[in-house]
Amino acid sequence: MNNDDFDALYCVLADKDIMRHYSYIFDETRVRKWIETNTERYRVFGFGLWAVCLKDTGEMIGDCGLTMQNINSFIRPEIGYHIRADKQRLGYAREAASAVRDWAFTHTTFRIVYSYMRTGNIPSAKTAESIGMSLADKYTDDDGAEISVYAIEKTEKEQIR
Repeated sequence: MNNDDFDALYCVLADKDIMRHYSYIFDETRVRKWIETNTERYRVFGFGLWAVCLKDTGEMIGDCGLTMQNINSFIRPEIGYHIRADKQRLGYAREAASAVRDWAFTHTTFRIVYSYMRTGNIPSAKTAESIGMSLADKYTDDDGAEISVYAIEKTEKEQIR
């Protein structure tokens, strides 16, 4: 993800339906900060949210990746994903999140990776479950929202790689 992705990412993060489970909808400043933050994550951690692009056209339709997040007062590796509305329910989030899970278990020392979302965010929960994650925790965040935490642990087979 880089500054050239602004327009495509803005279509995703500024969409009120896609972002209805967030505390706010992104404006131009927040989208630019999102890209800047991810660039910094790449530099510091060697990973972050990556652009999700269609293989046949290269068109960016969202983002997905591994970030370090405060989940119930613990900093944990989290797989996050956002897909443009017209490309949802086509398997792109599952495909991207699966690739991130596999990348994390192959290229980092993390033995468990997480995804978290507001409990009412059923599509995100289904994506987490579709890549083998199970509900691991629930808590109330600082805004009073109930949060569901999904997790998957690296298997012995993956440890051998």
